[in-house]
Amino acid sequence: MEKISDAIKQGSKYGVLGANFCKFWCHDMKKHIRFLLFSLLFLVLGVPVFAENMTILGAGATFPYPLYIKWAEAYQKQTGVNLNYQPIGSGGGIKQIESGTVDFGASDKPLSVEELDQNHLMQFPAVIGGVVPIVNIEGMQPEQLKLSGTMLSEIYLGLIKKWNDPKIIALNPHVSLPDLPITVIHRSDGSGTTYLFANYLSKVSQIWKNKVGVDTALSWPAGIGGKGNEGVASYVERIKGGIGYVEYAYAQQNQLTYTQLINQAGLAVSPSIQTFEAASINAHGWVTSQFSEILTNEPGTKSWPITGATFVLMQRTQEDTKKAKAILAFFDWAYHDGKIMASQMNYVPLSDTLVNAIRLNWKASLQDKTGQHIYQSH
Repeated sequence: MEKISDAIKQGSKYGVLGANFCKFWCHDMKKHIRFLLFSLLFLVLGVPVFAENMTILGAGATFPYPLYIKWAEAYQKQTGVNLNYQPIGSGGGIKQIESGTVDFGASDKPLSVEELDQNHLMQFPAVIGGVVPIVNIEGMQPEQLKLSGTMLSEIYLGLIKKWNDPKIIALNPHVSLPDLPITVIHRSDGSGTTYLFANYLSKVSQIWKNKVGVDTALSWPAGIGGKGNEGVASYVERIKGGIGYVEYAYAQQNQLTYTQLINQAGLAVSPSIQTFEAASINAHGWVTSQFSEILTNEPGTKSWPITGATFVLMQRTQEDTKKAKAILAFFDWAYHDGKIMASQMNYVPLSDTLVNAIRLNWKASLQDKTGQHIYQSH
């Protein structure tokens, strides 16, 4: 014990960091390794080494919620930093970050450059995924039913009313379709998932574009509203003949029956990491537009037509520098250590090239109250 005490005393000559180093080294090799990792974060990002009691508060999109929870659990075990994320919908996340009631907001609808400047915000993508139509037709299996974008728009406009409509039968000649009314289910809350869905429909249907348009909340011409992915899924599961739309990872986790879609190339594709990735090939254009590009109805034979990123929103000027650094450290960790988890949950991790562009954006866009850069690049 005297040797340990002497070592700690020797370390204290170099300040608290030195004392703690000797203490961790002497007591437990695992703690020593953890300390070195924390110290690296401190040196590289300027993140406080001992942040066990820190809680990051985020709110917004339901789209990334399953992944954020998994990331948060793993990150908390490694660092002690907690993430409290509330899936209130993209509209709510935008409002809360604008009012400053959360540390970061999240939205599947990217804000325009004008919106970002007006509200003194910056944004960056966290991960890529897809939105899928889900149905409740007895005996139907996932990926068995094919729908086109035009057909989907006509269903949601209330123009196609039954599952045995000639247009649906023509696209699915080998599928038994019942003489059953279609019940349309949509989101009732402000939702980035809705924004992606409506953005896609507006690209494939001029009627939809003129009559309904694109936003996180819409004046729906038909159907029943459910709150969140779970609300939409709950209605679809309870109503025979129901159709809705949810985030793909949610559909997979809850074993929902999702459809194929006809993409811009005219081919039937299934939702998957590969088809989401194929649609995101043009993502390099995000950088010049502050990541405001929409990835729906992208070209390519393998592209899933309702692909999108989910975005993190932060105030450009940060009142709490430590908290801001902790947020960046969390997402920096997620881009590297969280890749496998993202893939396992059917999200597409961002490329290294795009992550490097995001880090440059952090350095250029985020500052403290004195105007100093918060993020120090690698």
